[in-house]
Amino acid sequence: MMKLGKLAEHSWFYPAAYALLVVLAMLPPITRVPYDPRNTQYVILSILMVSTLPYRSWGWMFHVATLAVVVLAVFRPRIGGRVLAAYFGVNYLLIAALQTNAVTDAYGFAVHTGALIATALLGIVWLSVAWRDRLQASFGGIPTWRWSLLPLALFVFWSPMSVEGNRIVPDFEPRLLLMSPDYGLAYCFVTPVFLFLLVLFFPTVDELAFRATAFNGLLYGLLNLTHWFDPDLLWLGVMHIPLLVIPLTALLLPALERGGRP
Repeated sequence: MMKLGKLAEHSWFYPAAYALLVVLAMLPPITRVPYDPRNTQYVILSILMVSTLPYRSWGWMFHVATLAVVVLAVFRPRIGGRVLAAYFGVNYLLIAALQTNAVTDAYGFAVHTGALIATALLGIVWLSVAWRDRLQASFGGIPTWRWSLLPLALFVFWSPMSVEGNRIVPDFEPRLLLMSPDYGLAYCFVTPVFLFLLVLFFPTVDELAFRATAFNGLLYGLLNLTHWFDPDLLWLGVMHIPLLVIPLTALLLPALERGGRP
């Protein structure tokens, strides 16, 4: 990872890394039952709709764990940054192992190949950040405008949604703030929360991990725009707004800081 950090100093590195993430996102799912490539998005949705069902009772654990590491970062920032990075890494590895594959009705056992590889790589990168102590958490001196992203982070932390047949519908049950089964093992909901914290801590974050997480998040936010064109999945499209806004802000943040603008 140290050698990778040296490579990141070259001007070609990040364009190449972004291109790799794009290629990974385009990898087709692997299924036991063949499918028409035109139905790729449906195959992926079929995986995501059932992959985490056996673990829905874990929802409260991820909410409590996220709050616990944030509280630790507030009161013990020196150790809190390392614990946060380790938590990011472990959570991403769990997502790679549990959310990206499932036995589906239509396609048998299926694997969301690109998401599996990309999320596992993010997990490894963040564990390396923890090992090298490359995330310094500090809630002091944060520019006020960055807190404007908090409602979006809370929105996905809450994950106010439920499934009715083939439809995703709003569900603003207050208990979901700490019990939602859709947070924790859902890459698209966990990532905006992680990136919100990183935006607060910037620039005392590992640049490679920060930029890779932000770019991959934005990439999947763009891919999920397709939900807006399906009436049954429209609310799921709304739920992905934080995955567009927060990663884009994170990617633009270094340029904005260098330009001296808020």
